[in-house]
Amino acid sequence: MNYVSTRGQSAPKQFLDILLGGLMEDGGLAMPERYPSFTPQELEALRGKSYPDLAFAVLSRFADDIPAADLKLLIDRTYRAEVYCNARDKARAVDITPLTTLEPDLHLLELSNGPTLAFKDMAMQLLGNLFEYALERTGQSLNILGATSGDTGSAAEYAMRGKRGVRVFMLSPAGKMSPFQRAQMYSLQDENIFNIAVRGMFDDAQDVVKAVSNDLEFKRKYAIGTVNSINWARVSAQVVYYFKAYFAVTAKSGEEVSFAVPSGNFGNICAGHIARMLGLPIRKLVLATNENDVLDEFFRTGVYRPRGTAETHETSSPSMDISKASNFERFVFDLHGRDAEALRKLWAEVDAGGAFDLSATPYFKQIAAYGFVSGSSSHADRLATIRATAERYGITIDPHTADALKVAAAHREAGIPMVVLETALPAKFEETILEALGKAPERPSGYDGIEALPQRVEEMDPDAGQIKAFIAAHVD
Repeated sequence: MNYVSTRGQSAPKQFLDILLGGLMEDGGLAMPERYPSFTPQELEALRGKSYPDLAFAVLSRFADDIPAADLKLLIDRTYRAEVYCNARDKARAVDITPLTTLEPDLHLLELSNGPTLAFKDMAMQLLGNLFEYALERTGQSLNILGATSGDTGSAAEYAMRGKRGVRVFMLSPAGKMSPFQRAQMYSLQDENIFNIAVRGMFDDAQDVVKAVSNDLEFKRKYAIGTVNSINWARVSAQVVYYFKAYFAVTAKSGEEVSFAVPSGNFGNICAGHIARMLGLPIRKLVLATNENDVLDEFFRTGVYRPRGTAETHETSSPSMDISKASNFERFVFDLHGRDAEALRKLWAEVDAGGAFDLSATPYFKQIAAYGFVSGSSSHADRLATIRATAERYGITIDPHTADALKVAAAHREAGIPMVVLETALPAKFEETILEALGKAPERPSGYDGIEALPQRVEEMDPDAGQIKAFIAAHVD
C-alpha cells in the first residue's frame, strides 16, 4: 500500500515511512492511494472476532510493509484487558470497547478504559509500540512534536514514556485544560517527556507544530515526527472500533448503523469516514461540536471559516475548543475526487487566514452521499444532557460525550441503531460534573490526588523559533 499527499506534490511512501514522518514534504496529509474495501462476505467473516483480531484484519490492509506476524504481535501486545481495565464493569474489560445499551437502538461505545481515561488511548497505545518497532529496525531515534487540547497529550505521553529512541515534546494551551488533564501530563517525570504550555489556544499550538513540521531541514536534522491525528497510523487505528461497534449492534452484514461523534480536530469522525469507505454500512456520521462550531457550520452551509484565537471560545468541553480541524483536509480531498490541485487552492485560502465556500458547488450536494450530518451543543445543553443521562440511565457521562448524545437525538431514525462514541471518563472533568449533578464523579483507583503531584512544564509563547530552539537544546 502506497500513500500519497492530499496536496499532490510528494512522492508516494509506504506505511512505515509515513508512520515516522507526520506531515508529507509538501505540507499535506498522507492518504492511501486507494481504500482497501471489504466485501459484504469479508465483513460477515469478521463477525464475532475479538478486538485484536479485528484490529489485525483492518490494519494489515494499511500496513502491508510490516510482516504479518510482527504486526499481529504488536496488536496483541497493545490490546490486552489489563491495559483497558477502567471499564465500568471490570468483567467486560476483555471487550476493550464495551457497548452499553441505553435504550433500543441507542448505544454508548466505551472508549475510555485505557491508562489516561480517554479514547485517544485506543490508537496511541498501538502507536507507541509501532514507533518502537520501526525505530529498532532502523536504529534511528524520533522526536515527537504534538499539540493537545486535553487528551491527545496525556495519551501520547503515557504511550511513549520509557520507549527506546523516542522523545516527546507536547504543546498545550496554558491554563485551558481541566486540572485533571494538566496533572496527567505535567506530573510525568520521565526523562523523555517534555511539556510546553503555550500562551494561547490549541489552534496556536497546532500552528506551531505545522510550522516546525514544514521546516524540512529542521525536521530531517532532528527527526521530527508527530502523534497528532495528522498521523495516518493513529487515524487508521481508530477505524477498528467502528467495526467492533457495528458487529455489536447488528445481526447480519448489510444492516445500517449511525454513529454520533464529538468532533474538534476531525480525527475521530475521520476514522468513521474511512470505515465507511472501507465498506462498513454506516448510514450517518453525526458530527457534534460545542460552541466552537466551525465544522457544524461547514456541514450545514458549505462554508469553512476557521476562527482566530480571539473568536475561539473556552468551553466546558475543552478538548473540542478547536477552530482549525487538521483532519478535515482528508475529507475535503475525498469530497473533491482526490483532486490535489483543487485541495491546494482551498487550503491556500485557509493557510492565509481566510475561508472557502462550497455552497454553490456540486461538492456541497455530495456531502450527504458521505453520510455526514451535524449539530452543536452549548454549556446549558451539556449540563442538561449529563443530568438527564444520569437520571434516565444511571450513567454519568463526560461533557464531550454529552455534546454527542445531545446532537444524536436530532438525527435518530426508527430501526437504525445510533452508537454514541464516548470521549473520556467524567473524572477528567470534575468541575462540570459537579455543576451538573451536585456531586463529584467516581475516579478509578490510582487517580486520587493526581492534581497534587509535582508538575514539570515550561511556559512559552506560540513561537515556532522558540520551540525549535527548545527542541534542539534538549536533543543536542
